[in-house]
Amino acid sequence: MKPTATKRSVEVTENPGVTDPAIRTVVLALLAVDGVISAVTGALLLPLYLGSVPFPISAVISALLNLTLVWAAAHWTSSARLAALPLLTWLVTVAALTLGGPGGDIVFGGPGVMAYSVLLFLALGATPPAWFLWRRNQP
Repeated sequence: MKPTATKRSVEVTENPGVTDPAIRTVVLALLAVDGVISAVTGALLLPLYLGSVPFPISAVISALLNLTLVWAAAHWTSSARLAALPLLTWLVTVAALTLGGPGGDIVFGGPGVMAYSVLLFLALGATPPAWFLWRRNQP
């Protein structure tokens, strides 16, 4: 029996990794929005306590999530500035959360160690993705 030739229903492009710029823009925008969500969620869960001891696990989770978001953005673009977009939106959101709200409400702050919670949140949340971007751009 002789095999018959079949016609491909899908054309194979020369570079299958190339995607439409519109899709890249949408994905990077969604990753930037995820940076905002990470900042708000991490900040609101920061004052968790185990008994009477502050337990800022959300800062560690935010750091891992930010690293993942920047890593994903780096896979969608070759530009370091665009890959840093989730981290930048996270930093801008944290900066906005340090401002007082209506009636003098504050997100960061509290007695004792929690007065320095914003510094801990910034240090833990921004260091891993910044390190990743720095290492990625080394020759």
